[in-house]
Amino acid sequence: MLIDDLKFDDKGLIPVAVQDFNTGEVLTVAYMNRESIAVTLGEKRACFWSRSRQELWRKGQTSGNVQRLVSLTADCDRDALVMKVIKAGPACHTGAESCFFEKIYNDDNAAQFTLTALYNLILERKASPKEGSYTSYLFEKGPEKILKKIGEECTETVVAAMKNDNRETVFEISDLCYHILVLMAERGITPAEIERELAGRHVIDHKEKQETMK
Repeated sequence: MLIDDLKFDDKGLIPVAVQDFNTGEVLTVAYMNRESIAVTLGEKRACFWSRSRQELWRKGQTSGNVQRLVSLTADCDRDALVMKVIKAGPACHTGAESCFFEKIYNDDNAAQFTLTALYNLILERKASPKEGSYTSYLFEKGPEKILKKIGEECTETVVAAMKNDNRETVFEISDLCYHILVLMAERGITPAEIERELAGRHVIDHKEKQETMK
């Protein structure tokens, strides 16, 4: 499909929903014009049209939170787009991973658990401490307490694994993952940074595999 096949509005714009390629999370909704689409396809990184500034907006140009293009797809009417990206840092100017975090309604019984959602909840407990919250307690005690708990959970994970008790091992690994997320929030490290590091290692491993197969 060509850019000219798309249906732009009377201002020459078309809405685009930006989606995290790795998690499927909707990051933001923005607008593009013919020029920004051409720049996005040419540079393989998200570029939008800023309606407030009336100029091209290369995502991450000043913040460094760029979004690498994976795919760009039009809907059946060709008047809306979905862009899948791999992001380098938070998508929202507030520092949140996604611009969509102001809940209007949420069915707790149907809510899908994700590590990113847990991380965002931990960030909320850090920003707005809640009485009786264990997470808020950890932040109140500081980094030394958090690191001590990680050390304890590491030991308990090893002990559980050595007993060949999978159920207990899963329980201890879950405790360890939670405390690591707390440490990440304390240090300002996002899940996206970990994903990028692991993705980089995956690419290296893939190349090494190719070399081995030659």
